[in-house]
Formats: sequence, C-alpha cells, structure tokens
Amino acid sequence: MAEVSMGSSGSSSTDLSPEEERVFIKEIAIAAESNSKEGDTFYLIAQRWWHEWIEYVNQDQPCNTNDGSSLSEHCDSAGSTTLKKPSMIDNSDLIYDSALEDPSSAGEIIDTLQEGRDYVLLPQEVWNQLHSWYGGGPTLARRVISSGLSQTELAVEVYPLRLQLLLMPKNDQSAIRISKKETIRELHRRACEIFDLNSDHVRIWDYYGHQKYSLMNDLDKTLDDANLQMDQDILVEVLDMNGAASNAHIQPLHENGLVDEDSTSILIDPSKSSLTVAGGFSSNRNAFRSGGVEGSQSFDSTYTTGVTTRGSTAGLTGLLNLGNTCFMNSAIQCLVHTPEFASYFQDDYHQEINWQNPLGMVGELALAFGDLLRKLWAPGRTPIAPRPFKAKLARFAPQFSGYNQHDSQGQYKSTLVCPICNKVSVTFDPFMYLSLPLQFNTTRAITVTVFSCDKTALPSTITVNISKQGRCRDLMQALTNACSLKQSEELKLAEIRNNLVHRLFEDPLIPLSSIKDDDHLAAYKLSKSSENTVLLKLVLRRRDQKAGERENPVQLKPYGTPLLSLASRENALTKGKIQCIVENLLSPFRKEESIMSEKGKSDSSIPERRSARLNNSEEDDKSGGSRKAKKSSTSEVIASKLSLQLDENNKTVKLPDNEAEAIKLPPSATVTIYLDWTPELAGMYDITCLEGLPEVLKYGPATKKARSEPLSLYACLEAFLREEPLVPDEMWFCPQCNERRQASKKLDLWRLPEVLVIHLKRFSYSRSMKHKLETFVNFPIHDLDLTKYVANKNLSQPQLYELYALTNHYGGMGSGHYTAYIKLLEENRWYNFDDSHISHINEDDVKSGAAYVLFYRRKSDDASGNTK
Repeated sequence: MAEVSMGSSGSSSTDLSPEEERVFIKEIAIAAESNSKEGDTFYLIAQRWWHEWIEYVNQDQPCNTNDGSSLSEHCDSAGSTTLKKPSMIDNSDLIYDSALEDPSSAGEIIDTLQEGRDYVLLPQEVWNQLHSWYGGGPTLARRVISSGLSQTELAVEVYPLRLQLLLMPKNDQSAIRISKKETIRELHRRACEIFDLNSDHVRIWDYYGHQKYSLMNDLDKTLDDANLQMDQDILVEVLDMNGAASNAHIQPLHENGLVDEDSTSILIDPSKSSLTVAGGFSSNRNAFRSGGVEGSQSFDSTYTTGVTTRGSTAGLTGLLNLGNTCFMNSAIQCLVHTPEFASYFQDDYHQEINWQNPLGMVGELALAFGDLLRKLWAPGRTPIAPRPFKAKLARFAPQFSGYNQHDSQGQYKSTLVCPICNKVSVTFDPFMYLSLPLQFNTTRAITVTVFSCDKTALPSTITVNISKQGRCRDLMQALTNACSLKQSEELKLAEIRNNLVHRLFEDPLIPLSSIKDDDHLAAYKLSKSSENTVLLKLVLRRRDQKAGERENPVQLKPYGTPLLSLASRENALTKGKIQCIVENLLSPFRKEESIMSEKGKSDSSIPERRSARLNNSEEDDKSGGSRKAKKSSTSEVIASKLSLQLDENNKTVKLPDNEAEAIKLPPSATVTIYLDWTPELAGMYDITCLEGLPEVLKYGPATKKARSEPLSLYACLEAFLREEPLVPDEMWFCPQCNERRQASKKLDLWRLPEVLVIHLKRFSYSRSMKHKLETFVNFPIHDLDLTKYVANKNLSQPQLYELYALTNHYGGMGSGHYTAYIKLLEENRWYNFDDSHISHINEDDVKSGAAYVLFYRRKSDDASGNTK
C-alpha cells in the first residue's frame, strides 16, 4: 500500500481526547450531510477501521437508542471499555491485492463490497479531518450523482461504469472506468485519447453482447440515458478516408435479435429443414453468445426452440442470451409462467399505472415487462431478445428497496426476548420470499497457526469451533485451551496479510464476524507482558526476483510470516540482545546439517548441543547481549543483515556497530526488526512452513457423503425459524433495561402469500472469494405443507402449495449457467427453458442439486370440492 504522509488541520489528533474527536467529527458530519449536492465527493473507508474509531471515541459514552442510520448518529454509538487509539487508516480491505503494487489501479475496489458491511461513505470534510489526524489510505474518492426517474435523488457512484473498448480493425482493447453521468462525447474523446486516434475518423457503437446494437452519435446524451451496462463492450470503429468502416461485416441487430434487413437477407433452402443467414450472423445460441461468425452459417430451427410451436400451446417461446443474462432469462420465464402474473399483464392493466408519481417508475418497467410477457405468450414466435426490458430494469434497480408496496404479502412474526429482564417485543414484518440456509451450524471453524516461545517447537495448526456470534475473547479462550497455555504465558493473536502483521486483536470485544474465511491468522505464545516490556516483530525480507539493480533497498519485500517476541525495558535494548532474540526466534527452523557443519563432530547428541546453544542464548538475553563469547558464523551473518524500525516514525535505522550500545526507545514504541534473507541464511534455515499460512476456513470440493445425503426442504425451513441470539453488531435496545442487549430472536410465519418464492442460499462470500454449496435439497413438487409452521392459528385451511417453476444454477461462481424448469398448467407437462432452447422433461427429473429458486402456488378447493 502506498504510504500517505500525515497532514495537519489546525490541531493534531494527539492533542485531542476521544470525546473531543467525537464531537469535532460529529459537527463536521452534520454540516456536510445537510449540504450534500450533486458533484460532491465522498470517500470510502474500511468498516473495520471505522468501527475501531467509533469504539475508541465512544468509550466514555452511555448507551443510547440511535440506530446508526446516519454518519452523525454513528458518532453517538455506545462504547464500553478503555480502548487504544486506532492506528493509521487502512483501506486495504477494500481493494484487490494487486492494486497495492500497481498505482494505476489504486482506485479499483473489490466488486463484491457492501456498504455498512465492508465500508462506510464519508463526506469530504470528514475524510480530510480524519486523514489529517491518522494518515494512511489508499484514498478512494467517489462522486455524488443524481439518480431515480426524476433525477432528484442523490447517490454516491461507488462503482462507475467499467467498459471494454474494442478497436476495430486492429483488435486492440482497453478497459476504462467512467461515470454513467458522463456524455457520449466524453466517452468518444477518451476512446480517441486511449488509442491515439483522430476523432474525425472515429465512431463508437453500443456493442452489447458483441453485436452492433446502436450507433452512439447523440454526443450530448449521458451514458445512463444510453442504457450502457456494467462491463459491456464499446466498439471503436475507425473509418477510412471515404467515411466507410473497415469492419463493415459486423452487422447491427434489431431488438428482437434478428439481423437488420437492410444489411443481410434470410435464405430458405427447401431441401433442408434449416435456415441460412447471409451476412455474418447465426441465430444458433452458441454462435450468438460468441458474437457471430463470418460468412454464411446455418442453424437447425428445432435446436433453437427445442420443440415445434406450430399449432401448439402458447408459452414456449425462448429468450436470447444477451451475454451473461441466463439468470435474468430463467427468472423472467418463471414470472411470466406464474398464472396470476400472466393473467394480469395480458389484460388491460394500464389504468392501474400511476403516471404522476415522481418517485415511481411512471409505468415504464410495468409496460416493458407486459410487452415482453405478451410476446412470450404469443404462439409460434422465434426467440426474443429481452434487451428493452433489461435496460429498464437496470435503470430502475435502485428503486427496488423496502416493502411499502407489498402489503398483500404474507408476514413474519418476529419475537425478541431480553436475556436480562425477559422483556418481549413482537413485530410483524412483510416479506417477498423466504431465503433458507443450507448450513445449520451455529458455530464456525477457525484455523490458526500457533507459534511457540520455547525456541524448539515448530509452528502448529489448530482449528477450533466458536459460536458465530462470538467475540475475540471466545476465540482466545478456545486457543488457550487447545494449545495448553501456561500460567506464565499469553497469546498474541494477529492477522497476517502481505507477509506483515496487518492487525493485532487486542480488543477482546471485537466480533468474530470481522474475521473473514480467507484471512490468515497467527497466534504467538509469549511470556506475559507488562508496562516494562516492548513488543518486537521480526519481519523477513528478500529482494524482488524481478528487480533490476541488486543493491537498491527499495526492492526488498516482506517474505514469509512475521515472528513476535518480548523484550524487557529494564535492560537496555542493544544490538547484541536483538541478535540473540532473532537467533532464538529462528532456532526451531535451523537445519541440523548446518549445526553439524558449524559445531563439528562431538560426542554429545544433537539435542544436547541444541539445548546448550539455547541456554547460552537465554544467558545473552539476561545480560543484554554483552556476554563475551566467540561468535558463530550464523551470528555474524544475521548481525550483518539486521535493521530496525520504530513504529512512531516509520524510519528504518541501521544497528550500531557497538553491540553494547543502548538503543533509545520511545515510551510506547513497537519495534520492527528487519532481517534481509539471503541464500546463505536459506542454507542454514528451513522456513518453508513460514511461506504460507492456512486460511481461516479453506473451502474444498464437496465430499461424496455430502453430495449423496439429501437435505429436506422442511429442515431448511426449521433452521431458518430456529431461535438464536442476535449477532453483537445488531444488539437490540431493550426499553425496559434501557441498554443494548444481545437478545434472542425467533421468527415465525404469520401469513403466507398466494405465490410463495423460496430461495436456497447456495452461495457464501468472503473478502476475495465466493463459494457455492452443491447440497441436494429434497423439495416437494406436490403438497408442500406449511400448516404447522404458521403461528397464526386463526387460519382454518391447510397451507398447501404446488411447485410450478424453479430456476437452476449449474457450475461454479465464475462460469455458471442458469436455466428454468416450468410446468405448463394447461398441459400438465414440465419443460426446460435454457435461454432460447426449450425441451420437454419428465417430472422425475425436476429435482436436482442445481435447484436454486423455487416457485410455489397455493392449492385451493374449487366449487366442486376438488383441490386444484
């Protein structure tokens, strides 16, 4: 991470108490939030650091009822114990590791971040003040833009558009970030600048799905109004002197996915049951995904639809894949085959559209969906490209929050119970779908590498199981028991990142939710510390293999895993003492052959020689390293490669030549010892086990047992409704205790909708990876009975449901594919909707481990008494 210099803003943070910092930032935040406008700059700051600062400045504050809904209210959150002042701002959680070394990509943040979970947005004035006090970075600035239909809502554009520029005919490409509020003129200018082109001879195309969708010649239109999508392609076309394109064989498409009639023709060969498309486009599904092929291609019409549609029942029309839109296609098919939806949108629904609501969608999304639904239900049609609907959906996606328009849904009954006074709070919350877990564990496995302080044992890996709602103190207690910690010892727990100590877990109340599954943790067994001890960090460094000049110290990079030790302040810290400490830390990794070579042959055994060597080292420790003894070759090598850094000024200093000369330490300093790792040291020590620590939780392939044992949908529902304590970050304010409590929460189903959607939570996320559960869920196709799960006993009828559609997900996270299984109720037959390909399937094949979202209809009795 690039270093950021410390600034000044009138008063230093060191001059202010935590309370003064809190009040100062709160006043700035209130003023900034009240004056926010389009064009302002906000800054991302890591949730981890922000939480640490909030705890620090609120440590003397009583609990209160603020819910943290605004930045100024965050500054009034409750605190608890006396906490250490945070170190410099660290936003490395928010960016890819590669961005730490590449300044050009410093602003490229991780794609899966969520506000409130991973980061907080700070107004510029707040960021500037905090940064002047604490320093750090990297700086991640984002602009405020107008959004919504009326363009009156303000939003921070955390993820500007990322567009892929493709230059034809040279086939060069470049990725750019650009605000969706920029104009086509600015996009055109930047494309010409990137490829060094004459702007008079360049035109750009909306190249969505690798097809020329439209010429972008309205230069004053914004990219938002042009409906450009994240990660889509933009074709940069260079014209010749006559104004003709060099890549004229790429043909534009109409919205229905067929080739423009002015630029190609469709030839029908009566001798074959296929269509031949001249002009370079094939309607074959795979060819469409790859952007078409040159020359004349043919496709089998039965492949495109999967079933014949002439004279058949409507509802068997496929959707073209526009490029990674298979999930949208599968969801659309499930919705349009929901009888209530189909009936509503095939009737005249225009009179129910609110055309005047400035905060609504003025019917645009409803009209787009209704138009698409009618096309899909028209018999005998070719596959349809849903681009107009997708463009509307993308534009109005920010509006999809809250439940105020869904008062006809079923409801949750949520019961909270205070663990201290037993106060009960009951609320009723609407829901649109049930999201059921596939993992029921209330604990999580955490793997930690433990380093011993006895100078002989190699590091060991320990895995402990801790409550998911636990805190750091629970993890420390479990580790203490697992590694048989002595009364005279303590554990220092650290997160290791980029071969450095990223943070020490010194606050016992840190929630375990802040530890991600792909973090790397190390625990160090040390003698108990006191005010008279100083913490020493040993960091190994080696030269970058790709470096140019050999002796350039900038090319030295951290290597392996840092090691920790303690030193007494009562005895002066000297070069000799530091040298002894380093030798002791490295002692477990010493190669036996190097000991034999150095000591020579003798009658004593190797363990006895090691014990004698360690005892001598301990004597050095006590005497401050002044013991007069003949130096070994190992000591001389180590001594020549040592340097120090005192954390207060971040300056690296060479050790004095005189081994007995005392090194002056600031009162609160943590000393970092750098040891430059050389081939000579590599011949003496085997530090293979330091080169990579295991992750907190390593996901592996699913076992055969896990794949073969089905999981009942009812078991998933019971786990979802199970009573459990709230996580520490979501503690409930008990009005009777007048304090925040870790209450227990119990969900019950109170009222169920006519159409019930059930989402199976197959995906889990960590800081840099996503994981999919392949668990097979055994779900009922007929007679899903939820009667006993409904807490409202005033309902007299059984709560029975029938499956009529589901979406499937195949493959992994990066290269997966979505399909839909749908039952045509008129035919009582199941079909597989795979984008544009539709085929009949047996009901026995509907259940699979790929099931992702289930669509159920309530079963009701008709007038004759028969269930339908």
